[in-house]
Amino acid sequence: MDGSNLIQAPRAALQSYGRLGGVLYLVIIVIGLLGEALVRGTLVVHGDPAATVRRIQESEWLWRLGVAGQMLLLLCAVALTWIFYVLLRPVCKNLSLLMVLFAITSLAVESVSALQLQAMLDTLAMAKYLKPEDLPQLHAMAYLTVVSHAQAFGLALVFFGVDILIVGYLIRQSGYIPKAIGVMMQLAGVCYLINSFSMVLSPTLASVLFPAILLPALVGESAFCLWLLIKGGGRAQKV
Repeated sequence: MDGSNLIQAPRAALQSYGRLGGVLYLVIIVIGLLGEALVRGTLVVHGDPAATVRRIQESEWLWRLGVAGQMLLLLCAVALTWIFYVLLRPVCKNLSLLMVLFAITSLAVESVSALQLQAMLDTLAMAKYLKPEDLPQLHAMAYLTVVSHAQAFGLALVFFGVDILIVGYLIRQSGYIPKAIGVMMQLAGVCYLINSFSMVLSPTLASVLFPAILLPALVGESAFCLWLLIKGGGRAQKV
């Protein structure tokens, strides 16, 4: 076998992992944006359980599509976490493991938040067993599942924010991924943390900050996604 192939094989493998990671990251970003803007953004009427229920019942297929999309997003995120570990492990194995722990914890909490979206439909299915005068109470219970989803998702973003902070640091130290991307990823992590803690400490402030506070996160993650799609992984290293 040609010795040059032995040298190039690790690099080729890392580039393949990187580009696959870029595809997964793109899927995650698109599903996340569509779920927030197209599904929950159009069907959930904040502070109005009856209107929310009416819209979801009228577009149940869209709500179910959103739940299915969230499931696909979680699958892609698990695979992407593994790819991040493969790409960044040469920088620092211990920090890469810590990154994985925060990512998996975030995904576990986010999975619970996804269950709340399905619970909305399960709650509404109980309407046929109730009297008409009891429906407002059912609507309130169904709306609470939307609130619970938002709260659980906010908690998931706390762990994800720390995860992204570590990813950004490892990128900056890597020497084979632009440092600017690492800085943007760390800024994204800070924005996620500010958004989630403001939801708990000051809902009024959170409503003022959102969604602008997450714009840097979108820019940073999109930049990393684009780099992965174009450049793939880093240079070959012993791991």
